[in-house]
Amino acid sequence: MFKRFIAPSQFYKNVLVVAIPFMLQQLITSSLNLVDNLMVGQLGGIALGGVAITNRFFMVGIFATFGVTGAASIFIAQYFGAKDEENIKQAFRYSLTAVYLVMLPFIILGLLIPQTVLGFFSQDPAILQAGTEYIRIVAFAFLPLGLTFALASAMRSVGETKIPLVISIVAVSMNAILNYVLIFGHFGLPALGVAGAAYATVISRFFEMIALLVSLKMKHFTFSTKPSQVFHISSYNLKTITIKALPLTINEFLWSAGMATLFKLYATRGSEVISGMSIASTTADLFFVLFGGMAVATTVMISQPLGANELEEARTRGYYMLGFSIVLALFLGSLMFISSIAVPQFYQVSQTEREIASSVLRIMSLMFVIYMSNAECYFILRAGGDMKSTLIMDSVFMWLVNVPAVFIAATFTSWPILAIYLVGQSTDFLKLLISYALVKKEKWVKNLTLQNT
Repeated sequence: MFKRFIAPSQFYKNVLVVAIPFMLQQLITSSLNLVDNLMVGQLGGIALGGVAITNRFFMVGIFATFGVTGAASIFIAQYFGAKDEENIKQAFRYSLTAVYLVMLPFIILGLLIPQTVLGFFSQDPAILQAGTEYIRIVAFAFLPLGLTFALASAMRSVGETKIPLVISIVAVSMNAILNYVLIFGHFGLPALGVAGAAYATVISRFFEMIALLVSLKMKHFTFSTKPSQVFHISSYNLKTITIKALPLTINEFLWSAGMATLFKLYATRGSEVISGMSIASTTADLFFVLFGGMAVATTVMISQPLGANELEEARTRGYYMLGFSIVLALFLGSLMFISSIAVPQFYQVSQTEREIASSVLRIMSLMFVIYMSNAECYFILRAGGDMKSTLIMDSVFMWLVNVPAVFIAATFTSWPILAIYLVGQSTDFLKLLISYALVKKEKWVKNLTLQNT
């Protein structure tokens, strides 16, 4: 029974060659984000809470753009496998334009009605004030971010992982240094506090975009396109990619909106929960890099053989990926548990906030294999373009099971935050049963490029 999940050693090497550069990129990013969070944390729980609720709002927009770039990357990878250069370009153009259609509403809302959008998460006046100060500056960072997402995703889809890795390392390092300078006022500059963190983010994001554009100019990529041709997309590709992108984007939007709603429900147990869970999630991101690595690897390892019409090879690789992800999750989950002991102690917050952070991290670490198994099922389904199944297992499950369960616990009981959090996490066991059943149907074993030949 378990043989189908065990691959030859060469397969694991091939996966790691694709996954490790992106995981390393995310690890460095997450590590420096943790440093950033620690710096903001030195300003106290109020500042940390203001930044946390702003990030929760923009997380919805960011994940929605992942839906667009994720769908486009499937076509880029499959067209790349089919050696169809013109359609690779068109899939990239689609990604580039659609990203901004999704991102701009969040930028506008953040600039025009910041207290309204942040008020969804907290009614604490001090937290809202800190969040408003932060969001009015950091919203501009999402202008370059859209182009960055589209470029980096396209590069990884054609197997180029080193360039996005190096540029990301430099950009997040710049962000960390600027945070140190601007938050606390070093080298003769004024101490700007929360605003300094926002300015650091904006500057580093513009640098990242410019560096990727320079790389695109210096090195030929099959998806490279002239600015004048950005909107040159055939009606076939516009329709076909949208059919896949729309449910994936809606799914990512609804899922992230669900996560934001869960955060709001958890926050009903006090403002200390906001900063405590912010500490936990930023620390956990060090280990959730596995998800990003496996997402990229799954797209490459499954979508490319599908595009080459090697369906049996793609099917076999799908189950190999699922087995490998579980092994990796066991290892990283153990490390996450260890981190729960030390990391929260570095924050200048109350003991209650530290205890919340530690406890949430421990729950996450014990659930890590379940999280990863669900995520890998999602990546497999997405790689084959089975968007209906991804919608069912992700956002539909979120809003029909996860959110209602936490809503009932938060609204109709007096349970403490950890009990409510456990209620939310326990639903992932049911989700895994559904996810694996959808993978076993194998509707994802499909060549999306055949209809265009």
